[in-house]
Amino acid sequence: MQFVDEASIIVEAGKGGNGCLSFRREKYVPRGGPDGGDGGHGGSVYLIGDDALNTLIDFKFQRFYKAQNGQGGMGRQMSGKAGEDLHVKVPVGTTVIDEDTLEVIADVTEIGQVVLVGEGGRRGLGNIHFKSSTNRAPRRTTPGTDGDRRNLRLEMKVMADVGLLGMPNAGKSTLIRSVSAAKPKVANYPFTTLVPNLGVVKLGMHEHFVMADVPGLIEGASEGAGLGLRFLKHLTRTRLLFHVVDVAPFDESDPVEAAKAIVHELGQFSPALSERPRWLVLNKFDLLPEDEREERAQKIIQALNWEGPVFRISAISSDGTDKLVQAAYRWLTEQRRLEHEDEEALAREEEMRRRMEEESVARTEARLGRRRKRDDEDDEDFDDDDYDVEVEYAP
Repeated sequence: MQFVDEASIIVEAGKGGNGCLSFRREKYVPRGGPDGGDGGHGGSVYLIGDDALNTLIDFKFQRFYKAQNGQGGMGRQMSGKAGEDLHVKVPVGTTVIDEDTLEVIADVTEIGQVVLVGEGGRRGLGNIHFKSSTNRAPRRTTPGTDGDRRNLRLEMKVMADVGLLGMPNAGKSTLIRSVSAAKPKVANYPFTTLVPNLGVVKLGMHEHFVMADVPGLIEGASEGAGLGLRFLKHLTRTRLLFHVVDVAPFDESDPVEAAKAIVHELGQFSPALSERPRWLVLNKFDLLPEDEREERAQKIIQALNWEGPVFRISAISSDGTDKLVQAAYRWLTEQRRLEHEDEEALAREEEMRRRMEEESVARTEARLGRRRKRDDEDDEDFDDDDYDVEVEYAP
């Protein structure tokens, strides 16, 4: 199945039913009076989080979603039937943005979470509501109002505990294949990973966590270079980052410069994300002679002024990966325990997530704004003369 993490849709709530103009007409009931009933409310449109979905591909084929209109009122004081609400399932981790105002409407982060995105129209009133002592035969009713119509942009971010960060061909896909059942494409050339991949790392009974592998970053990714911005946003859902560094790149590039470029792009995209706990994972040690491995590792660590955890692994042979995932599981477990027992720790985590989400949304808004400006400029290039075509016939 194709992975789609962005989609634009149109939602339209139902129109409210009109009020009825009617008078009671029965034998032996003189001057029956008004008996027009009210219309029914229009149906609303809701989005609901569903863990069975992991892509927005369905919204590429169906873009218009409309709730049912309310039924009009009837005589004998009978109200019209309300329109049925429309519930649209979306993957957990979906951010909903109003494309016209660039306002973030909601963030669907829980299974079963329900979000109102289009409110149904109000019902119209029948003429029975307008009778009085001076107006015993009112001919006044009110129409039902239109339901909300919105252009929405859906952006899905994968829900994972650990995110893999690094240059193309650093070995991220090989690592997630080594420690989980995920099978992303692996090859000896850059950009083999074109979409995020999720893998469940299982250590024992009831001991597991989710790891996310996103396409490799290049310089300028925070500004949209490569696959850049489109997939950097997925890392904002993670708690821990593995910065995977190739210690023996095939093109003989400098691993230190590559690592610094990744750190720079991360900070440019989201300062809050760059503050996330990050572990240095030195990969492909099996390609180095044994007597050079530690010297190469220390050189990279010192050049980066690294003070955090460091792991030396060979993802393709699974050497050192057990130690890495065991340490990650212990760290994640401790973090959850702290957040459960300490309100300040929970508040810090919520504040961090809020900042990352705001910065990610700001990037998205800027991108949509640039696209809108470009489209407007393209429209301005056309005038009436552009439709005049001169045909020349060759002799």
